[in-house]
Amino acid sequence: MTGRVEGKAALVTGGASGLGAESARLLAREGARVCLTDVQAARAEDVAGEITAAGGEAFALPHDVASEADWDRVMAEVRDRFGGLQILLNAAGVAGTGGSIAETSLDDWRRIQSINLDGSFLGVKYAMALMAEGEGGSIVNISSILGLVGLPKSAAYAASKGGVRLLTKAAAVECARFGVPVRVNSIHPGFIDTPMVQSRLQSPDGDRMARLIENVQGPLGQPNDIAEGVLYLASDASRFVTGSELVIDGGMTAQ
Repeated sequence: MTGRVEGKAALVTGGASGLGAESARLLAREGARVCLTDVQAARAEDVAGEITAAGGEAFALPHDVASEADWDRVMAEVRDRFGGLQILLNAAGVAGTGGSIAETSLDDWRRIQSINLDGSFLGVKYAMALMAEGEGGSIVNISSILGLVGLPKSAAYAASKGGVRLLTKAAAVECARFGVPVRVNSIHPGFIDTPMVQSRLQSPDGDRMARLIENVQGPLGQPNDIAEGVLYLASDASRFVTGSELVIDGGMTAQ
């Protein structure tokens, strides 16, 4: 099957690496026009260049997802370039500090919430408005299995991703209740082979984390495992799916 999002305009935050970059590549291969954003602007440009070299359509913008002014600027550029928006992937995020609650400073807590949760909220807010100007669209929020279950030394991260989970449901219900033609769903990855997970494995409690993954999940998932879920939720194949949680975790939360 090809062309599953043919002609749709997509905005992918966190597009410089990991799940965002892989999802952008797959969306472009399936026919979407893609804007990638990231604070690592040069790396996002590289990914956009890869997509363009492969025959796709993409461009990149610098973007701090915790900044409302940045969202306003990015959405204006997307409207100018694409004429509208049909897909938003909120993939930008940061890992936790790996410390206990007692070791987590209020500044660290707020930094994690501002990027993971506030950034997703702003994306939902701005995308809903732009999508409603056209024929609607699909918002996909990257949460985590830690938005479903707890893990020691991950309180700030889990709180942010749990917030993304319920933000998703509230937005989906609001759209359905008031006739806004926008679907909103969340994806809950397990431990995927991304720079974020690799950095956590190099942290002081990395050995404990590696044992947990090996004993419960098995091998790390691959970014394309999540990108395929993004593609499904972004495409018309999921037209009757909203407010849902797509868990892609190798069975981690089934045990």
